[in-house]
Amino acid sequence: MEERIISNKVNERALKKSYDEACTNQQFRRLIKTLDVEDKVAMKYTSSLKDTVCELNNCSECSGLIYCKNRLEGHVLFPEQKQKQIVFSYTPCKYEKERLKKEANRMTRDKELSLASLSNIDVTDKNRSNAIKWLITFCDTYDKNGNFKGLYLHGTFGCGKTYLISAVLNELSKKRVSTEIVYFPELLRDLKSDFDTFGDRIDYLENVDILLIDDIGAEKVTEWSRDEILGTILQHRMNNYKTTFFTSNLNIEELETHLIISSNIDEKIKAKRIIERVKQLTSDMELIGENKRK
Repeated sequence: MEERIISNKVNERALKKSYDEACTNQQFRRLIKTLDVEDKVAMKYTSSLKDTVCELNNCSECSGLIYCKNRLEGHVLFPEQKQKQIVFSYTPCKYEKERLKKEANRMTRDKELSLASLSNIDVTDKNRSNAIKWLITFCDTYDKNGNFKGLYLHGTFGCGKTYLISAVLNELSKKRVSTEIVYFPELLRDLKSDFDTFGDRIDYLENVDILLIDDIGAEKVTEWSRDEILGTILQHRMNNYKTTFFTSNLNIEELETHLIISSNIDEKIKAKRIIERVKQLTSDMELIGENKRK
């Protein structure tokens, strides 16, 4: 019994020493003050509270999810006082909240795209007539055993680029043509986080009959995303005459500039190599129209 009492006192002294040392940090003291708990309660959670301070510091210097240094990407281990105790939970940061909001919007958008139909396309807008005619002709004449170019369709945000192409892909999928739409920034994020399915996913994207790479130019460019992912997929599809579509807010020249990471001459050559593949795979067309997402 006496040994247990001595052991408890030793542990308490160790906890208090660790807590007092942590309190020399101004941010740690500020966090304790915010929680409004007694020191004797807070000292039981010194280690976790120090983790919170560290993660908050990481967040203050962070400029996006891909730079996150915290244990759980996009989250902070954050404490709350509940019934004179401290409870920790992972709270999403501003970048994660933004990602979740975009994901929710994308799920709604994906559902709309899955229902896109040529019969629902607004043909009254003369600015869109060239693109609509091109796509209808493509739909009527496409043969997966032939060599059919896709379309690099660029234009302002929300003018209906993805919807138009999705309507054609939905129509062709009824004829047992395999089609796939990938939102390019999200694809890169998925490939980076799920290495186990990386090879299978790339193989599928290289060989699906018709591929739409949606919103190219909206991603953060790295050598990995440009050369190993985009370059590899496009090279295989070009060599095997696989039809490929793109949508973008950037025209071809702007996309080439976007793909250049630095002023190094090798970078310009690598970007131009990607653009040449895009040109081999597609016809270039601009879509002008009002924002239909308003």
